Amino acid sequence: PGECSETVNAGIKSLYLTPPIKPKPNVYIESMPSEILLKIFSYLDAVSLLSVGCVNKRFCELANDNGIWLKLYSSSLHPKWTFCKMKPKQTETVSLGYAAVHDKKPGYWKKEYIFKQTSAFKTRVMRLVKFLDPYTGLPCKNKEAMKVSGLCWIIVLKDKNGKESVVEKPNLSFKDTSVTILWYGTDWPCLDMLSTLKLFGVTPLLPDQSIPPNKNGPRRFSLIAEYHLANLTESSVTVGADELVQLFSLSPGLLVGIWKEKNEVAFVMANLHYNQLLERSILGSATVQYVPPPNKPLLDDIDSGYELHTYNLHLDLHGRNCMYLCGSFKCLFCRKRDIENGYLRLRVVNLEDKRKHLPIIGTLGICWETDVFKGSVKDCFVMDLTLLDETGKPFWCFSAPVRMELCTESSGFYDYMGHIYTAGYSDSEGKVCLEFVWLEETKEYIIVGLVLYVSTKKINSWYGTKY
Repeated sequence: PGECSETVNAGIKSLYLTPPIKPKPNVYIESMPSEILLKIFSYLDAVSLLSVGCVNKRFCELANDNGIWLKLYSSSLHPKWTFCKMKPKQTETVSLGYAAVHDKKPGYWKKEYIFKQTSAFKTRVMRLVKFLDPYTGLPCKNKEAMKVSGLCWIIVLKDKNGKESVVEKPNLSFKDTSVTILWYGTDWPCLDMLSTLKLFGVTPLLPDQSIPPNKNGPRRFSLIAEYHLANLTESSVTVGADELVQLFSLSPGLLVGIWKEKNEVAFVMANLHYNQLLERSILGSATVQYVPPPNKPLLDDIDSGYELHTYNLHLDLHGRNCMYLCGSFKCLFCRKRDIENGYLRLRVVNLEDKRKHLPIIGTLGICWETDVFKGSVKDCFVMDLTLLDETGKPFWCFSAPVRMELCTESSGFYDYMGHIYTAGYSDSEGKVCLEFVWLEETKEYIIVGLVLYVSTKKINSWYGTKY
């Protein structure tokens, strides 16, 4: 110390003589007493309460308080104007009985409130879809119902390691009987690593018509379909290809576009028919698909073969952005001798009746796009079929991609000079066979053959008959 200067000595002494500065204690909301937190939570609305409950375990327990949720539940039972006239102390005590709060398990009134709001929401949406289009027999206010419900669609990609990727913000294209949904992005997982793809309908858990739905708020998922992507290129149907992408079809109604050079997913396109669209997008759960109730057959003692006639068909052919054909056919019927190999045959268009031959507007193809590229895969299209029974109920409906193939067999189409193409679709309920003729002079397709084959199993289950 003697060798140090007085300045250094003074600095050393200050280190020992100066008392340490105690840091100010930080006040966190998590450290507040439960009584204060409950008071704060009592001022939140239902959506905010559900969000707060996801913060931590303690907040979750407090956000399930029966007293808070019973207050919300009670207020939802009365018109808003009655609460505007009531004093604040009155609104806090309305319907809050000791037994209703303390004799129930935590979270009971939360579940009751959510169930009540969800039921009212479903009733409001289903009321809109009761208005039917006289031509298609389908709901004519689908767009309004989707807007009221806040409905959107997402796909969830799961890789072989169990990691999930959510793809949102699709492009929508509405048609008379279906909606086409297109997803694309630049960060798709590698195709070789993908195992499954799930299509969900997503709605706000507590929708509010006065404000737009919040992506980060509580939402409800309804599983529409689940697809297995293992060996996609080998197990699925090839619809067509252009210079950049190749299209693969997964039943029902899903198209996966694969980049040719990289063998990676470029886009996913789903075609959903309006028949039971809202039910499947809203009424299902996150793990189980919605199953429609069985049809109640209308028995007819006068006409024993009523299930063989009076079908009405509405057919749309489109390529996502453009419509190629929109036609309706009335009073289709079948004779018993036309039932073969488990199918009932309905001949809609045939070669002999030229009056029913249908011209196709435009060049057939499915349009696609991504962030950078756009294209159109030719010689394929999306078919929307709606077959109604004699009461006007949708009997057989689908929306699916279909590809055309050049027919090599000779035909008797002497009135048309051009190449002959065929296209078909089949599922568990029936089959569709189409025949086209390409007219080189006018550069257009003409439909000269359209036949429906309806499964007798479908007929028997729908009408309660036996064929």
